[in-house]
Amino acid sequence: MGVRRAMEMVLAEVNKGKGGLLTFGPLIHNNQVLGLLASKGVKPIEDIKGLQDGTIAIRAHGVSPDKRRAIKDSGLKIIDATCPRVARVQAIIRSYSRKGYSAIIVGDKDHPEVVGLMGYGLDHVYVINDPDDVSRLPHLDRPFVVAQTTQNEEKYREVVGVLRERFPDVLVFETICEATHDRQREVRSFADHVDAVVVVGGYHSGNTRRLAQVAREAGLPTFHVETEKDLDKKTLSGMNTVGVTAGASTPNWMIKKVVGKIEGIRGRKEAALFRWTSHTLKFLVLSNLLGAAGAFFFAHAASVLSETNPGWAFPFLAFLYVFAMHVLNRFLDKGASAYNDPERAAFLRRHKRMLVFASITAVAGALALSYSIGVATFLALCGLSFLGIVYSIPVVPKRIRNRFPYAKIKDIPGSRSLSEALAWTAVIGVLPLLAIDRIIWPAAILSSLVVFLMSYTRSAIFDIFQVQGDLIVGTETLPIIIGKKRTTALLKFIVLTTGTVLVAGAILRVVGPFSYVILIPLFLLCFCLLAHERRWLYPSLRFEALVEGTFFVAGFVALIWQAL
Repeated sequence: MGVRRAMEMVLAEVNKGKGGLLTFGPLIHNNQVLGLLASKGVKPIEDIKGLQDGTIAIRAHGVSPDKRRAIKDSGLKIIDATCPRVARVQAIIRSYSRKGYSAIIVGDKDHPEVVGLMGYGLDHVYVINDPDDVSRLPHLDRPFVVAQTTQNEEKYREVVGVLRERFPDVLVFETICEATHDRQREVRSFADHVDAVVVVGGYHSGNTRRLAQVAREAGLPTFHVETEKDLDKKTLSGMNTVGVTAGASTPNWMIKKVVGKIEGIRGRKEAALFRWTSHTLKFLVLSNLLGAAGAFFFAHAASVLSETNPGWAFPFLAFLYVFAMHVLNRFLDKGASAYNDPERAAFLRRHKRMLVFASITAVAGALALSYSIGVATFLALCGLSFLGIVYSIPVVPKRIRNRFPYAKIKDIPGSRSLSEALAWTAVIGVLPLLAIDRIIWPAAILSSLVVFLMSYTRSAIFDIFQVQGDLIVGTETLPIIIGKKRTTALLKFIVLTTGTVLVAGAILRVVGPFSYVILIPLFLLCFCLLAHERRWLYPSLRFEALVEGTFFVAGFVALIWQAL
């Protein structure tokens, strides 16, 4: 949390476009991320001497009071990204030192966090690293002990045990970060379930090295890798199950690259059918064929709900439009995909010609099909296609672009989820109304509202997955504007509202009893939301397929309803 929070604060400041940003020491112990930050004008410094203006970020490790005072006196604007857990340890040391206690810190004396913590002690502060160091401590009347927040938990327990033998009255504070505690506990729990553990993170990251050490102490073959290129594919191919964990400074996109590469290694005992099925599902998700097929089935369910039943032409229109617009927009706006979904970014590069040709063919096919339905449908689809393509390209002339905060529609904060939901609503809920003579307006409006709410939830769930990459490129999605927790709470409210609309519509006879049946895919969408919030499922291609599967279910229950 602390490292992620510091990254988000620095990226948010950089994306304001007010010039370069300094960090007091490297923001993160990861060479790849430091390279990325450098490309965005973020420069680490170790000394503020000679600096009088600008902005400097205090990293998650924190700094000593003396250094903080020096930074403040220099006139630099401060962004304090000290991890709240580290700030708590600082407060403990300051408070108890003032009461006359002697501070003992269990950690690495040269680590930036420990160096900063030492400055909060008023008198002597002692740093020890293992049980043997306890005997070298002088006699202390009123000692207390804290741990570096990323310290090995078992080692801390051992040190505390020896300290209590020598100083029976020692005050012990539990200051190891919950994330560190959880990762170390989870790695130990791998012991009876995996053949090996891959630990992802910088080779010079202390907490990542400790995580690898914990895995080895648990008796697990352990591979510490910095990137997916460091994987020992030959050795891993002989294993059935591989556990993956990562250090605190490892960003999501690097973890995803490693996980994707491991999933791509063919195991010696892996069944050909399973591998073919896995590859097929991956192709369908990455090419957006699965999402487009979901739109096809959802369009059929919407026609049954609205009681319009305009035939199968409109579900095909929805399939072609959604496929084409999603693919074209990914190529027009591929900045964040390298970080949000590196596997998809690589897939798009690999199959660029095929996908561009397929999407252009889909647009042409959709326009031809819409023209065969009627001129009004054709003109409406032309307008929707134009808006879909314009979404990701600059609409403000370059010479006057500096006068406007947003050059593209996609630059408007929160526009991505809203634009996708409106597009789905237009092609699924509104377009069919142009081709029928008798419209049951209450049912049509209710159906379009349900389409909008469910498709908005779908898109916003994906936005939650993609916060890290969107922050890097400066895309202001809903989770970035209001935060992940508030976005999740909002989506729960939207799902509840959708269910209420469906039930009320059936009770008031605005729509038929099929309205109750649509609650089935709605419950599945709610499950996807809860699965991510409570970490039942890892954000992955399979999870994305599960979200898209919600709309397949809507179509299948519609078919069953009609058959019955």
